Amino acid sequence: MGIKYLHTMVRVLDLEKSLAFYKLLGLEETRRHDSEKGRFSLIFMAPPGQEECPVELTYNWDGDSGLPSDSRHFGHLAYEVDDIYATCAHLQAHGVLINRPPRDGHMAFVRSPDNVSIEILQKGASLAPAEPWASMANTGSW
Repeated sequence: MGIKYLHTMVRVLDLEKSLAFYKLLGLEETRRHDSEKGRFSLIFMAPPGQEECPVELTYNWDGDSGLPSDSRHFGHLAYEVDDIYATCAHLQAHGVLINRPPRDGHMAFVRSPDNVSIEILQKGASLAPAEPWASMANTGSW
């Protein structure tokens, strides 16, 4: 019996805001399906060169009253980065709240515009603790 990972799906309320967030994170749109009949769009986004590992953003054109207030029911999305400090500084400079700062030089958490928890992990060995991250407290839930 074989199994193959396909994607993780998250529903989004504001498509443009969500697309901007995932692009800021470094993902690129790899494919899109718009359904006139079903009145929804499926947008697949993945890290460059990793189209086999997408997140599927599902956007219902007429709104989505079924979207949970806290999307953590599925856990989180996780992405590995070359420099966790630079990534967090980039996100923060663009208005993204760092919920769990990378105090340990290894792990951070942020939230998407739709409250999806995103784990950011340092590639390879943890970086040495550095300010402002080392003394930064958690904010909100992650």
